[in-house]
Amino acid sequence: MNFRRTFLTAIAAAALATGFSAAPALAAQCGNSAGGFNQWKQQMAQEAVRAGISQRTVEAALMPAQYSSKVISLDRNQHSMNLSLDAFMARRAPASFVSKGKRIISQNRQLLNSIEQRYGVQKEVLVAIWGMETGFGSNSGNMNVFNSLATLAYDCRRSDFFTEELLAALGIVDRGDMRPNQMRGAWAGEIGQTQFLAKNYLRFAVDGDGNGRRDLINSKADVLASTANFLRQHGWQPGAGYQPGQPNFSVLRDWNRAGVYQKALALFASKLAS
Repeated sequence: MNFRRTFLTAIAAAALATGFSAAPALAAQCGNSAGGFNQWKQQMAQEAVRAGISQRTVEAALMPAQYSSKVISLDRNQHSMNLSLDAFMARRAPASFVSKGKRIISQNRQLLNSIEQRYGVQKEVLVAIWGMETGFGSNSGNMNVFNSLATLAYDCRRSDFFTEELLAALGIVDRGDMRPNQMRGAWAGEIGQTQFLAKNYLRFAVDGDGNGRRDLINSKADVLASTANFLRQHGWQPGAGYQPGQPNFSVLRDWNRAGVYQKALALFASKLAS
């Protein structure tokens, strides 16, 4: 499979206003040490331009990117979510989060009601995701997204996957949603208060506050509406239940594939709704 062509075709099919072309591109050569990174970056810059990214964005966002040994170390030392449900809840949805989440729902009821009316996703589910991902926006990550994604795209282990993510991140800048220096997130390039991958940002982010931009880092309205849009586009049934065995529980797998995460999210949301 030509992953880059798949990415470009998906972008074209989504009719995103980024001007991307579906023309095939020669792949930049991956590497397993920092030595070839700058040469790879020159090749990647050409590939990005062929993909429809403007030269201006390439120069501003990709070319300053630096190889990150820290990102490689984190990538090599991931641990699966093998905690029990109780332990996972204690870590990601403690009692203090339940109290705070209920306050957030009360304080943002008008916004959450409008999003629920539009997308059909219950407000407690959105706030539960917000809490579990970044502590309601308090810990979205502060790593340079382009350093992270360029490093992982260059690294041979998952080069195809992260090349798509890098092209998507460049697309976010290219269509005017964010400036390069605003693109800061988690170590693997997850962006914003509910940790969207760049491809998902391009496909599912919406302008919730009406300012003409999709800002998942700073805009609460954009964050919550975009999260709801993601779930709805993945099959969320308005008004249906989201507990195990109910129609919307399976949609939570599209948000996070870890079974313990899905169960914790459903439980956390039920606590916020009680």
